[in-house]
Amino acid sequence: MLDTITIFDDDAPKKHSHRVTDIKEAIRDKNRVNIFVDDKFYCSLDISQVVDFAIKIGRELSDEELIELKRASDFGKFYARALEYTLMRPHSVKEIRDYLKRKTLSKKVRVKNRKTGEYQTKVREGYDPSLVPLVLERLDERGYLDDHRFAEIWVENRNVKKGVSLKKLRNELIKKGISQQIIEEVLADNSRDEREELRKVIARKANRYEDQQKLIQYLVRQGFNYSDVLEELESSSA
Repeated sequence: MLDTITIFDDDAPKKHSHRVTDIKEAIRDKNRVNIFVDDKFYCSLDISQVVDFAIKIGRELSDEELIELKRASDFGKFYARALEYTLMRPHSVKEIRDYLKRKTLSKKVRVKNRKTGEYQTKVREGYDPSLVPLVLERLDERGYLDDHRFAEIWVENRNVKKGVSLKKLRNELIKKGISQQIIEEVLADNSRDEREELRKVIARKANRYEDQQKLIQYLVRQGFNYSDVLEELESSSA
């Protein structure tokens, strides 16, 4: 992994030598520090990366080492964004992968010029696509990628009060990228009752349909069995 690479080879010849001239705490993220090379800001690193790369003031770096530092910096920022997204709520692996791919795309943003106060349109470059598998690997190592757990939470919380059919749950999980095996395992272990879910939907929707046939069509579209729908409607009107 990028941020666990050990110390640079100090004995390696430096084709073009550069010197670390300052290290300052980042303003926005206290877990990162700004690295200055040859008296100019070069990149920011996680504190752990500074230790792993043995970065200190006065350290001489080659062109190749500077490139490696920049890539490590991008990885650290990309991973932080991914972790923030992951912790917002449970996500499937597909959702996280799709999020990371979106972050590799460049996009236009409006930024305010600090000197003039005017807004300007600039292109914000996306992250290097080759970092996506590395970020996914790190998330997996730390236990953040778990489709089985995601599916359990989804089934437990999906329309607890409003009701939802098994068919609709399956389709939702498929769209989230969950494998058929995991879907069936999770649904088999869940105690939800299809008839009870159907009754929830009927109680919520019945008053909106004057024509019972349209209500039946709606319930069937929601994934409920036709015969179950007829029996429950008959029972509720008795």
